[in-house]
Amino acid sequence: MRVEHIALYTTDLEALKNFYTRFFNATTGEKYTNPNTGFSSYFLKFHDGARLEIMSQATHITPLPEGVLGYHHFAMSVGSEGEVRQLTEQLRQAGVTVDSEPRWTGDGYYESVILDPDGNRIEITV
Repeated sequence: MRVEHIALYTTDLEALKNFYTRFFNATTGEKYTNPNTGFSSYFLKFHDGARLEIMSQATHITPLPEGVLGYHHFAMSVGSEGEVRQLTEQLRQAGVTVDSEPRWTGDGYYESVILDPDGNRIEITV
């Protein structure tokens, strides 16, 4: 069994698509739009086959209050400590929020944490 994809709602579909294609080399499928509901989405595919669905529907977006259980982060493995540092710095220079600097964690990961344009946490890890 494997996770087929993870999905995120956003208020700016194009900005989120551009973020993941620019910094994480995702490829983008065709934009899907349902004119009856106002729902739109893209599937983004990463090098190893993992997929992220980003979705937008103006009538559905309701921010969750701080501390609510649920989605916390996902991790993108980039291959080496040097690549973690390099990508973290590239993101910082592009104005992306670095939430946690590159470091070894207690559970054995070398990682940094950045926030995507919607504030979703992404661990950049080895």
